[in-house]
Amino acid sequence: MMSKRILVACEESQRVTKQFRVLGYEAYSCDVLDCSGGHPEWHIKGDAIKEAYSGKYDLMIAHPPCTYLSNAGARWLYPKGELNNERYKKGLDAKEFFMKLLNSPIERICVENPLPSKIFNLPNHTQTIQPYQFGEPYSKKTLLWLKNLPLLKHTNIIDDYETYLPSNTGGKKRGQSYRFVSINKIDSSKTFKGIAKAIANQWSKVL
Repeated sequence: MMSKRILVACEESQRVTKQFRVLGYEAYSCDVLDCSGGHPEWHIKGDAIKEAYSGKYDLMIAHPPCTYLSNAGARWLYPKGELNNERYKKGLDAKEFFMKLLNSPIERICVENPLPSKIFNLPNHTQTIQPYQFGEPYSKKTLLWLKNLPLLKHTNIIDDYETYLPSNTGGKKRGQSYRFVSINKIDSSKTFKGIAKAIANQWSKVL
């Protein structure tokens, strides 16, 4: 088991990394930011694409930035009904980064992101999951693109849950109920612990 190496790309929180480490796997987080997970010895600060193409890993879980790809930000693409070319270019760059991760030469891959804007024409996702399906009392739709990995099985479905974040900046004004965490996009994008545990417990079995 210790010979298998796992890359958790674009992760500084180490929530997924630590779950694999608990199981005895050699897992590493990788991000341009310093890690906040408490184990810098398991963190690679640098280019996730370079690591993904290094030939060193058997499994990769990737969390590419979604700011310019997400459908939640699509309204900024068409201010006053006209395409924002600067934001569109940033979205195309984000798509290129996403696709390089998805197409990297690693046998088993999961790339996660929220629902993308249709204008960027990403490939069809494999699975949609929610935190409340993994013991977390919140909804926050997440899409998974899987390569040689089985669908993630629900572990503990919660019937009473709240929306984790508003769907857009006007949500609160319209009375939308949600659990506010932080305006910091790094904090709001961290993997839920219930999902991280399910990822490690289930997908480590295919290694």
